[in-house]
Amino acid sequence: MTDRPGVEDLLREHAPQVLAALVRRYGHFDTAEDAVQEALLAAATQWPADGVPDNPKAWLITVAARRLTDLLRSQQARREREEASARWTPVPADPPAAGDDTLVLLFMCCHPSLSPASQIALTLRAVGGLTTAEIARAFLVPEATMTRRITRAKKTVKESGQPFGLPRDRADRLGVVLHVLYLIFNEGYATTSGPDLQRVELAREAIRLTRMLRRTLPRDGEVAGLLALMLLTDARRAARTGPGGALIPMDEQDRSLWDPAQIAEGVALLEEALPCGEPGPYQLQAAIAALHDEAPAPAATDWPQIRALYDVLYEMTPTPVVALNRVVALAMSEGPAAGLAALETISPVDHRVLGVRAHLLEMSGDRTAARKAYLDAAEASTSLPRQRYFQSRAARCLDESG
Repeated sequence: MTDRPGVEDLLREHAPQVLAALVRRYGHFDTAEDAVQEALLAAATQWPADGVPDNPKAWLITVAARRLTDLLRSQQARREREEASARWTPVPADPPAAGDDTLVLLFMCCHPSLSPASQIALTLRAVGGLTTAEIARAFLVPEATMTRRITRAKKTVKESGQPFGLPRDRADRLGVVLHVLYLIFNEGYATTSGPDLQRVELAREAIRLTRMLRRTLPRDGEVAGLLALMLLTDARRAARTGPGGALIPMDEQDRSLWDPAQIAEGVALLEEALPCGEPGPYQLQAAIAALHDEAPAPAATDWPQIRALYDVLYEMTPTPVVALNRVVALAMSEGPAAGLAALETISPVDHRVLGVRAHLLEMSGDRTAARKAYLDAAEASTSLPRQRYFQSRAARCLDESG
């Protein structure tokens, strides 16, 4: 007899491997996924009562393959389905290791012809094992909208004619896979809209998938860097919110709540990856996160080193977010006036830029201007916790100036 949480963990672990096995053998990505979902449902019903089979993956593949046969037969004319059925070969009881297959599935979900939103949705659905309803709730869209998005994505992958296997340009495509995992983690750790600051299930799923990718590509420095970055960032999760989900900035967090095991694992990954070649963007971001995590107090943070790392990172990826973080590091190492001057070069001006401007104005002592910038940031933000945070800082500026 096996308890339900154990069964759920097994199903989540094996779901992408089972789907990959079916797609590799038979194709029919969309129909294979339906078959796998029915096999998972059967397992969730039977295993808690009957016990987990000795080879759960083989059990799931066998059941899913039978269901796929039924589904395909229902979609074809009688003669066509009989001919197709005669050509199908039985699934072996103990299929080959599915690590490479799961990686193939990740590459398929991150097909370059898909938009980033579709890549994320399809990855969470096919590889992460989340239901369409769960994905829709995570991104605050109706389930019907997410269903259409995922359906279109699967159709696009099917029409691309890509055979089931690692693409020839996988070195370039790996960057897309890492970016999708990075976006999933960021949306979970710092939700862009809605009532919550964090969506823990998304951040955890991104870490789980990146661990899986790391097991498949253990020598890739950027895969290790991304996993390290996620762990070092997620280690601060418990300290980021106060009562009612209120946002707590890093310099005010209770660092005893940071997860030391995650920090240690992230630092170890980084120390292993950095000597192996020129570091990439994820390794640099992980190094910055490590400097934050290893500082025992805000005043002990090595801001000059963080600024130097952001200078290197900006040369590689001159994005507005990196530019903004570089300004913060400059201000913390040279003073708010230097940061405010550099901030004038940042565009577009969104809630993050306005929030940094407000904070630097407050640091410089101009609380009247800081209050206005905080209120502007609150108005520009779509996240309710951030709106409340900016409004509370504006109120504090008013109290202190009065």
